[in-house]
Amino acid sequence: MSDIEIARAARKLPIGEIGQRLGIEPADLSPYGHDKAKIGAAFLQSLTDLPDGKLILVTAINPTPAGEGKTTTTVGLVDGLNRIGAKAVVCVREPSLGPCFGVKGGAAGGGRAQVVPMEDINLHFTGDFHAITSAHNLLAAMIDNHIYWGNEQDLDLRRIAWRRVVDMNDRALRDMVGALGGVRNGFPRETGFDITVASEVMAILCLARDLADLEERLGQIVIGYRRDKTPVHARDIKAHQAMAVLLKEAIQPNLVQTLENNPAFVHGGPFANIAHGCNSVVATKAALKLADYVVTEAGFGADLGAEKFFDIKCRKAGLRPAAAVIVATVRALKMNGGVARAELGREDVAALVRGAVNLGRHVENVGSFGVPVIVAINHFLSDTDAEIAALKEYTSGLGVEAVLCRHWAEGGAGIEELAQKVKAMADSGKADFQPIYPDDMPLFAKIETVAKQIYRAGSVTADRAVLDQLAQFEAMGYGQLPVCIAKTQYSFSTDPTLLGAPEGHEVHVREVRLSAGAGFIVAITGDIMTMPGLPRKPAAETIRLDEQGFVEGLF
Repeated sequence: MSDIEIARAARKLPIGEIGQRLGIEPADLSPYGHDKAKIGAAFLQSLTDLPDGKLILVTAINPTPAGEGKTTTTVGLVDGLNRIGAKAVVCVREPSLGPCFGVKGGAAGGGRAQVVPMEDINLHFTGDFHAITSAHNLLAAMIDNHIYWGNEQDLDLRRIAWRRVVDMNDRALRDMVGALGGVRNGFPRETGFDITVASEVMAILCLARDLADLEERLGQIVIGYRRDKTPVHARDIKAHQAMAVLLKEAIQPNLVQTLENNPAFVHGGPFANIAHGCNSVVATKAALKLADYVVTEAGFGADLGAEKFFDIKCRKAGLRPAAAVIVATVRALKMNGGVARAELGREDVAALVRGAVNLGRHVENVGSFGVPVIVAINHFLSDTDAEIAALKEYTSGLGVEAVLCRHWAEGGAGIEELAQKVKAMADSGKADFQPIYPDDMPLFAKIETVAKQIYRAGSVTADRAVLDQLAQFEAMGYGQLPVCIAKTQYSFSTDPTLLGAPEGHEVHVREVRLSAGAGFIVAITGDIMTMPGLPRKPAAETIRLDEQGFVEGLF
């Protein structure tokens, strides 16, 4: 059965029953049909004085076309924890329509380890992304309207920083000129679109503590600069309160369930290669009050997702992770070792060992944050006993354990061993979490720290304009912010073709952006785009409705 067939055959419980398992009464849920709901703000506020459970991060090696299965493992681990008697909740991000119709075709787990309703989650869900898109573009419209009616804030049209967004991969929108067509349409200027998951509004929603904090952060957005280079904020043109109105439901976490009827919070969705890659703080903190163990993921490989989870989300929200799981597959490691995709089904222990250096680098990096690590080997049918034994021997040499997991085929029953070991690790109290740089380090030094310690770069370069911009950010009072590096997900370097564990490469920062409301500085490197394009054969070509009206092609 395909992922979508498995999801469609799931025996889902009414969402009210899932809520009651966590102590959430029906009156505190706003249902969206029978199988999904939002959790009310008043209930969330009532949780403040409850003790926190333990937070477990699931991350992975760098993604390859061979597949890694990070979300599948995240969901499976929660099913496994509940099977062994632990009270566990999963917290993951909402999928973006861009990759769903582009490369991925869906992002709600897979096989017997999924969150459901899979079709709804992958498509419009509860409308959060639409609300974020609308709030972002409301601000864009108000900026141009402000300029049209006299430009009271004296915005310099050459220094407007706020672009528009749409939740779709559309390379044609990256750069353009707006307001063409004459006087009635405003003042022409260069602008462009980013994808919604790269929006600062998305980051703000995912880092805000509550609705009041959300509104305050929206007001802090820097939309551009005056001719004297002083910043203009969203609050200066009175846009932030209306933006908050559009987001008042979107900030409430979404409650759904796994295939095994365990609670799942699916909320927020910033990409990790161009944003901070974590689900919402509101959902994570609520889950920690409601469960003994909360399993969350961070996007792409640990060089992006885990680093940003630790250095941005945990730092900003005061979270202290108790354990981390790094997901790897034999197939993906062989690809890192030089095996072509068509040949991955053949046993090749030597290539596996060559490619395992990618896993080794991630193990070292995650451990450097003071968080104990275990490796999950996401099993594929083509894996051989010799390959699995070689991988376990390699990780043993690193001082960490690797556990074979069959959750894709068997659900929670196939990941019980990992669940037992992760629970023991989280309960051990061995975690001593620390970000890898202090708040008061200069901004460029923070970028260098991440590039050299996590990516193993030999040098970090930037044009004079970038260095001057960072200096200006510091002069404006933003030097204490963490950095969010936009980089290819496929390599430790900025070159997506350099697999394995490259060292000594150059990381060039070509642009920096201030996300004052979210509370970080974005450093854009290499050829990474904040508006992706569709691939030559997009998944959209095979997504359709069948004769019965069911969606086909999501996976």
